[in-house]
Amino acid sequence: MPDRQQQPPHSSSGQTDTAALLLCGARLTDGRAVDVRLGGGRIEAVGTAGSLTGASGTLAAKVDLDGYLLLPAPAEAHAHSDTALSADGDGPLAYDDQEIQRRATEAALLQLGHGATALRSHVRVGDVQGLDALAAVLQVRRSLRGLAELTTVAMPRVLTGAAGADGLAMLRDALKMGASAVGGCPDADPDPTGYVEAVLEIASEHGCPVDLHTDAADPARLARLTAMAGGLRPGVTLGPCGGLGGLPTEVASRAADQLAAAGVTVVCLPQGGCGSADLRATAPVRLLRSAGVRVAAGSGALRDVSNPVGRGDPLEAAYLLASRHGLRPEDAYEAVSCAARTALGLPEVRVEAGFPAELLAVRGDRLDGVLSLAYSRIVVHRGRVVARTSAVREYCKSAAASGLDLPRQGRGGLS
Repeated sequence: MPDRQQQPPHSSSGQTDTAALLLCGARLTDGRAVDVRLGGGRIEAVGTAGSLTGASGTLAAKVDLDGYLLLPAPAEAHAHSDTALSADGDGPLAYDDQEIQRRATEAALLQLGHGATALRSHVRVGDVQGLDALAAVLQVRRSLRGLAELTTVAMPRVLTGAAGADGLAMLRDALKMGASAVGGCPDADPDPTGYVEAVLEIASEHGCPVDLHTDAADPARLARLTAMAGGLRPGVTLGPCGGLGGLPTEVASRAADQLAAAGVTVVCLPQGGCGSADLRATAPVRLLRSAGVRVAAGSGALRDVSNPVGRGDPLEAAYLLASRHGLRPEDAYEAVSCAARTALGLPEVRVEAGFPAELLAVRGDRLDGVLSLAYSRIVVHRGRVVARTSAVREYCKSAAASGLDLPRQGRGGLS
């Protein structure tokens, strides 16, 4: 049976990482400048800048975070690793194992560089690809251990009627192979209700989460799905639900109340849809949140035919939630961090002692500025630095800047 439990912290060699790491002089969102000591994959202590050393006075490796804002690391709640980075290909999408592994690895590392230390990928099973795409992504998951946590959702195309028998068998086999959740797109099945019933039954048998694609444009169908999903443990996630935004306010509000009552999480895709989802529509996040629905945000397509310019950047998703949908920066970032981790069944992260050492440092001193200009980043997974992005901006020397104390990241101007 696949292991769906949270694993202990590992280094890149697969061994438990117990080395101490001291993050020095970081800024928190409340304005404090702090030192943060990490060890054993967790936050051991948080103190005033300059006050901490290694555990029990021992020396610890240090990372200077002066000028950086320190945040809980984001999580990618909705990726498509098997089709990522395929927009430039000629002809039909290739499902060659090596090619999928190459693209899925590159995509995961890109998203890790953005800050996502945990990712959930929806992978197609059945039809032409059978279980090959899933096997390739599971291999990527193993190769990334110690860098990022990659989990998978098995997505069969049809689960009802005569054609559905193969899909049901394939879905059960996918879970035996190591898929972490069951999902798919019920709207594409001739019997959407039957599709959902099949998915929920298999999820109940295996004790795994459900993550379904739906545009949610049909309120009656959504009401049936919500009623069926209510109370299932470990939980049901729906996305991207962009069609909710096109419904009359009263109808959308009623749907939001039903989702909240059922405990269903909605993962919206502010950067664009995936598959056949409408790239222009995003779920009405403020309406959903006001109804008490847990709303997380994902990236969706990463440079595949659905969205050839998809970036896979959680901070861009948060920026769009703030700039286009009117969320406070704190709430927008929560959608890609705490809410996204909860949707993935991961423990909460705070910059406090005792919490997992899953952290993102971004150059800047305020969250709104970070969401606007999130360039340089340092990513911490299981207590160790796993990715760095350094951006330097330089300008030609000019009288315009002479005598002005302007912030800069470069050491000098261009000659």
